[in-house]
Amino acid sequence: MNYYKTSVSVVLPAINETYSLKKTVEIIMNTCCKEDICELLIILCDKSTPECVKTAEYIRQINENVPVGIYYQKEPFIGSAMREAFDLVKGTHVIMMSTDLETDPNIVSEFIELIKNSPEDIITASRWIEDGNFRGYNKVKLILNFIFQKIISWLFFSKLTDLTYAYRIFPVPLVQSINWEETKHPFFLETALKPLRLGVKINEIPAKWNARTEGESQNSFFKNFDYFRVAVKIRFMKKIKILKPV
Repeated sequence: MNYYKTSVSVVLPAINETYSLKKTVEIIMNTCCKEDICELLIILCDKSTPECVKTAEYIRQINENVPVGIYYQKEPFIGSAMREAFDLVKGTHVIMMSTDLETDPNIVSEFIELIKNSPEDIITASRWIEDGNFRGYNKVKLILNFIFQKIISWLFFSKLTDLTYAYRIFPVPLVQSINWEETKHPFFLETALKPLRLGVKINEIPAKWNARTEGESQNSFFKNFDYFRVAVKIRFMKKIKILKPV
């Protein structure tokens, strides 16, 4: 079996996480081969708590085998943070995840092994396929999430089951070539739909979602309805508009 030599950048946005941020990094470092990790990039903002900033600095100091960078985003909101991070990363691939343990860091090593065989694909986590699940998720939101996933997958002629989950590994040249537009949480949907429109293959692996036990979510329930606007816009967007101007 031929393996592609990977060098993965892991992007870790943090606002009010401390224990969960440290636990996320600890699991990544204990389960992944150090040679596969190019860098950990912790993204902070003006809303990041002093405790969170202190935790990020501590992580940078104690991790000697893998470079840990700290970057303060320039534009507001989570989508902007990820967009800026995509332009900064130095690896061949980049992992988008959270630091509140709602994205299980044990899956990072699986992402990396899978991408070695399919370096031009995207690997994404799904809570809806076999062996994936939700724990502590609001029942009404769960039903609406299921309906939304079905509608969007039908709209894009896709069999993907979890288009909104912000846990994926991408080829860096791909994310740096796409004209990203969303600045808030719908950005995570955009990172699935624009590659789909470009014909990029996206493979799913199961993930177990657990409700955060630390800090507060920055995404209110009603903001989720903006995802429909994004989906319809991208569905009928000309492909030439999806890519950055050459």
